[in-house]
Amino acid sequence: MNIHNRKKFLSFLKFKRDFQKYGLEKARSYELILHWLNNRLSRNQFLVLSGIIVGCSAGLAGVILKTLVHNIHHFITTKVHFEYQILFYIIFPFLGIVLTTSIVLTIFKGQDRKGIGAILYEIAQNSSIVSSVKMYSQIVQSAITVGFGGSAGLESPIAVTGAAIGSNFAQTYRLSYKERTLLLAAGATAGIASAFNAPIAGIMFAFEILLTGVVFTDFIPLVVAAVCGSLLSRILLQEDVLFRFYTREAFNYKNVPYYLILGIVTGLYARYFVVISQKVEHFIKGLKMSRLRKAMFGGAVLSLLCVLFPPLFGEGYDTVKAFTNGNTHNIIQNSFFRYFEIKDFTIIIFLILVLLLKAFATSFTIFSGGNGGNFAPSLFAGGTVGYLFAVVCQQIGFTEVPVTNLVLVGMAGAMSGVMYAPLTAIFLIAESSFGYDLFIPLMIVSIISYLIAKWFSPISPELKSLADQGKIFTNKHDKNILFSLKTEEFIDRYSQTIDENAPVTELFELVKSGNKNIFAVINEDQVLRGILTLDDIRPYLFSNDEVSATIIQIMKAPPAIIRPEDQPLEILQTFDDTGVWNLPVVDDNNQFIGFISKSTILMSYRQLLKEYSE
Repeated sequence: MNIHNRKKFLSFLKFKRDFQKYGLEKARSYELILHWLNNRLSRNQFLVLSGIIVGCSAGLAGVILKTLVHNIHHFITTKVHFEYQILFYIIFPFLGIVLTTSIVLTIFKGQDRKGIGAILYEIAQNSSIVSSVKMYSQIVQSAITVGFGGSAGLESPIAVTGAAIGSNFAQTYRLSYKERTLLLAAGATAGIASAFNAPIAGIMFAFEILLTGVVFTDFIPLVVAAVCGSLLSRILLQEDVLFRFYTREAFNYKNVPYYLILGIVTGLYARYFVVISQKVEHFIKGLKMSRLRKAMFGGAVLSLLCVLFPPLFGEGYDTVKAFTNGNTHNIIQNSFFRYFEIKDFTIIIFLILVLLLKAFATSFTIFSGGNGGNFAPSLFAGGTVGYLFAVVCQQIGFTEVPVTNLVLVGMAGAMSGVMYAPLTAIFLIAESSFGYDLFIPLMIVSIISYLIAKWFSPISPELKSLADQGKIFTNKHDKNILFSLKTEEFIDRYSQTIDENAPVTELFELVKSGNKNIFAVINEDQVLRGILTLDDIRPYLFSNDEVSATIIQIMKAPPAIIRPEDQPLEILQTFDDTGVWNLPVVDDNNQFIGFISKSTILMSYRQLLKEYSE
């Protein structure tokens, strides 16, 4: 029995002992069975089984969340007459954000890390260990936010929930970091697949966004999880809840100019969307208010926007479906624009205002205290851009405009530019519309939009801050490994020190009794004054004359100072710039902490590189 199998067997025996000792209150029978299977099955077999379990669990969570929100929306939008709907638009969005914030503060102790960035952070900085609370907290928060009219999407919370399910499953059965990360991604994949009934898009989401900078050879668990999530969505969700589009035109190569222009338009709009999002986030963070008051302020803004423009209420998928079905007039009839004569220019003005304000509605929803993501808002905005573009083209005189196709590919274009995920967007729309013959226009629009977004910012603005701090992985694998190293682990806190006023002969005793070749010179307050190496004291060490010099007379200034918060990548650059192999580390008060060695960092880097390569 090899070491790995021995560890698994001992883990199983410990679990069996606990089960017998504490009974069902401490151990569940199905876990005992899975522990047994973990010891009996090969690694790949158990990962496939894990993918099925995680995929079904995450898919079911997605189905529950979509059903909750759909039922709330259905009641508000179809069971109430317009006059009373105004009251709903005033009360419910405000109430949703305030309730979400209150729940976060009281039940979840203020821990509200949300969005895709939260998953990427756990992968890079927390060994893919996600808190078990996130297996249900995201469902509760996003159901209230979006169900009550928050102008955000459910897909990011579903992905976080699925990731938490996958991570905690892997933790329960003591799987390694790579396997834990794989099941984390599988859970998120199943969540996305269930939200859109699009398994390939879920897989693309995992590879394109979650597993950036992570090298994997196993992908079968992802496929299995995506299939399970999508099947559950297809079986359990009602037809009107599914993200489906059944009307579209056949692709005609003569319409390529429309798609080229639409790609540029969606790319520019995506940039507008992310810029507004950043500005609103900065504005809300700068408000000197409590979190609850910020929620009330954001909720009031959102309610006002929903009253003026009802399409901003909730995810907005019904509005996009109305565009593809030619029911635009019904959308306007539910707004104050019903009191104006509805002409073509009225529709154009209405759509422009909806697009401009959608970025504000989503940003205030998310950053003032609500829980949601940019998946649905980007798809809604893209579909609206596509429809607006089609209407404008028709007004100019182009009668043979593929309206439905422009709505569909517009969704992919905006999502590509906002989420920096062109492959996910392409397959999502292709699967959701059964429009595999639309791959060419989907690729044209998505890639153009993506390139425009990359031209403005190489990294998604939503993730740029985390990437700059080295808290998430990027496509630069060497930097990912270095960022995963912790400076604190390399500090030699047992470094030898000597007082600045001590005689040189006292240093000779340190050399005799110790094994260091570099020494820190400090004062009585432990403040670093200088350093000394064996080369510096060698002339005195072998001198036949009596040495009367003091340490302060022969010490030298360090070529550079390291702080504990400095990143290993920055430290290695400092070593290269100074040409030395050891540097002192000091705190904010310049008190000496220890020395850090270049060779120690490089050895750890090589070890991690070896582990990643295996």
